[in-house]
Amino acid sequence: MDILSEITDHKRIEVELQKQAVSPEQLREQVRDLMENSPAPRRSMKRALASSPAGIIAEFKRRSPSKGWIYETAKADEIPAAYEAAGASAISILTDAKFFGGSLRDIRTARPLVDIPILRKDFIIDEYQLLQARIAGADAVLLIAACLTQEKCADLTARAHTLGLEVLLEIHSPRELAYISKDVDMVGVNNRNLGTFVTDVENSFRIAGQLRQTIAGVRNVPDAQGSSDTPRNLPLLVSESGISHPETICRLRTAGFRGFLIGETFMKTPQSGDALKGFIQGIEETEAQKSL
Repeated sequence: MDILSEITDHKRIEVELQKQAVSPEQLREQVRDLMENSPAPRRSMKRALASSPAGIIAEFKRRSPSKGWIYETAKADEIPAAYEAAGASAISILTDAKFFGGSLRDIRTARPLVDIPILRKDFIIDEYQLLQARIAGADAVLLIAACLTQEKCADLTARAHTLGLEVLLEIHSPRELAYISKDVDMVGVNNRNLGTFVTDVENSFRIAGQLRQTIAGVRNVPDAQGSSDTPRNLPLLVSESGISHPETICRLRTAGFRGFLIGETFMKTPQSGDALKGFIQGIEETEAQKSL
């Protein structure tokens, strides 16, 4: 069994146990109350990335299945705020406990401390997890094509939108391009092989051309009113994992990417915010040199 299969099998059991403790109906009632009586401002991760010169999604991540603990004592009441102060466009928070050392509590802790969008990053397979994300204060959720059928992915995307959540659809290979529709807000190319957890940032470059062609095809699909999408409404492209040099960001932007999810590069140091600040400065310096 590869790592992804192990995680998703565990996630199915975990969600069923959570449903026994708090029923889906109870969560839906909490969400209805939240949306009707205390509607928090919705932060668009897509707009934040599109308008940012750096486009960094800084990740709060304590451990990984392949590397073990990265920063075991990392605090959700410190690092996300430091990321925002350093210039992050959005924050990704891993909420899986067994494999990544996270929890929904991390989102609940960080939410009142930052004003930028928060992505719930987890292995989402059930509407129940979308309800949890909305209650915790997330603005967007990750849907991983490798964990879902196309039908299930489309259903979860629609359900996320009814909750006011944006969707970052994650793909890993050309085989998953068929999952892309005009309904997803962002499409991320994961440079980490989810079977082995080995990273190779060149994966984003290998798939970039086919990805742009697929997005162009989505643009020409008419909606129910018979109109096609404008570029502004098309999915925004994100490169995820394995990015450790500012020069790589500049190359990825040339290839069409506007968001860049980075975790271990920042989390492997106790001064995660300072590491991000220096990284963004490196991007600016590289761009300045290119313009000379």
